[in-house]
Amino acid sequence: MSNPDYSFETAALAGGARIIAGVDEVGRGPLAGPVTAAAVVLDAANIPEGLNDSKKLTRVRRLALRDLIVATAEVSIAHASVEEIDALNILRASHLAMERAIAGLPRQPDLALIDGNMIPRGLTVPARAIIGGDALSVSISAASIVAKICRDHVMWDLAQHCPGYGWETNAGYPSKSHKQALRDMGVTPHHRRSFKPVHNILYQDK
Repeated sequence: MSNPDYSFETAALAGGARIIAGVDEVGRGPLAGPVTAAAVVLDAANIPEGLNDSKKLTRVRRLALRDLIVATAEVSIAHASVEEIDALNILRASHLAMERAIAGLPRQPDLALIDGNMIPRGLTVPARAIIGGDALSVSISAASIVAKICRDHVMWDLAQHCPGYGWETNAGYPSKSHKQALRDMGVTPHHRRSFKPVHNILYQDK
């Protein structure tokens, strides 16, 4: 398996684009917490070494790369809240977070490279969806790393207010211990009520 590279960006530059953003989100699967997206415009002359899909990197490596990305690139991070996830659905909410991340960049991109198979419908800039993009494009890899670290920190903070669910280690994902804690302690305001395991606990007595 080869590492992600700059070939999608190089092709876009050759086609006349100047500012190219990689965009990724993290947190579609958890039962709790926001969904978080990042948009990153790398400096072609100063790309951090070792960028890869955040899931393939150790936490220590991710943190080191995040610091390099923030120091060398234009970065924007945004969220969609639990309330928005429940009101819209997780796919639409993750797209909303992506739209917000792109809108928050200091310069609007000529092209957004989006991880996945769909382009968020609210985007106001040209975009290309790349399936498995976090393992193919270094710009998307950078976005995946920044988004993951930010969301992990959010979940660590929430864990201090709602101890017992293990969010500091499971980041809100449906681990066995998290699901057991839901059954034992009930649903918090940070749980996604539209997600089946949470919904079932809320309505099991009804």
